[in-house]
Amino acid sequence: MNLSPTVAVIGGGPAGLMAAEVLSASGAQVHVYDAMPSVGRKFLLAGRGGLNLTHSDPLDAFMSRFGERRAQLEPMLAQFGPQQVREWAVGLGIETFVGTSGRVFPTDMKAAPLLRAWLHRLRAAGVQFHMRHRWVGDETLDPASLRFVTPSGEVTASADAVVLALGGASWARLGSDGAWAPWLLAKGVDVAPLQPANCGFDGAGWSEHFSSRFAGQPFKSVAISFTDSHGRHFARKGEFVATETGIEGSLIYAASALLRDEIAEKGSATLLLDLLPDRSAEQVLAAVKHPRGARSLSSHLKSRLGLEGIKAGVLYEALSREAMHDPQQLASTIKAVPLKLVEARPIDEAISTAGGVRFDALDAQLMSKALPGVFVAGEMLDWEAPTGGYLLTASMASGAAAARGAIQRLSL
Repeated sequence: MNLSPTVAVIGGGPAGLMAAEVLSASGAQVHVYDAMPSVGRKFLLAGRGGLNLTHSDPLDAFMSRFGERRAQLEPMLAQFGPQQVREWAVGLGIETFVGTSGRVFPTDMKAAPLLRAWLHRLRAAGVQFHMRHRWVGDETLDPASLRFVTPSGEVTASADAVVLALGGASWARLGSDGAWAPWLLAKGVDVAPLQPANCGFDGAGWSEHFSSRFAGQPFKSVAISFTDSHGRHFARKGEFVATETGIEGSLIYAASALLRDEIAEKGSATLLLDLLPDRSAEQVLAAVKHPRGARSLSSHLKSRLGLEGIKAGVLYEALSREAMHDPQQLASTIKAVPLKLVEARPIDEAISTAGGVRFDALDAQLMSKALPGVFVAGEMLDWEAPTGGYLLTASMASGAAAARGAIQRLSL
């Protein structure tokens, strides 16, 4: 008779799959349940433009990307951090490389081969997958009595421990809809409200002319800076995209937590856009003041500073016609275009979510204090990080940590 304990992993994203891997290696019987027809759907979507596995930052810099949650995530990342992610990928036959931005990718840039190799290894280790099984957590959160809705009707399952890895509330069509939050709250688990993270914003105040001409176009080789009402500061070079109603893209995502929180507290947030971060204010002023003869201002800005297209367009959005012809005002605005933002884009559009199960509601092994035997991992936890491999690495690290907690509880 097989007396190995059974662990149910609910959620087939990176956190859940990593939990399944660690658990199966310990000898547990592992069953993975997911509401979708296949696992890893958001993982595959993230890999469409090149799967960003992790980041090559030095470990201390890597840890700093988690802000106020660094202390909670650091022990997990110390055991399964960026270097371990790369070694894990190699173990699946996937070599990696460091891109010019410091981000780490599979050599073929694709997510599907890695996911296939991972699932093959998990199945070979005895992990059983149950697709189209939507967990119904509103009535029972007892590991010994789990209820799922399937296309064939309702089924029940029993386990000795459960790892919840249901994701946040972004991209609901891929399976992460945040439906678990009220269920856990009803059972006495403290859950911080889910909010958009790594998201775009509305309210840049584009005119119809600018929006119709430049929506969808990128601001390249720029920098943004922002200081919130508590003195927290963000400044970085990169690029982002103008939308019909505002802005989005990697540089904005990196500042999104500060921007979102400032908007929630103050009603708006105004960042400063430096159109020429590689030129000093003095150099820009000198170029603007340079005699332009019979040339138009637009031709002058293009010739002397390379400002054209969307970069020139945003200056005309920010300044009146009179101000455009004031060299001092024009030069200072080129180095600091104010963009006022008033609202984050909806949570379902966000790359990830903030909020979730508070760490105070869990023990050191990520087990719920209110629900013995129930562990929590991935984006369900109350943390956030910028894109660039930090999200994926921490999700996997927390899945491994929750699995270790279950192993300890089950004395495997």
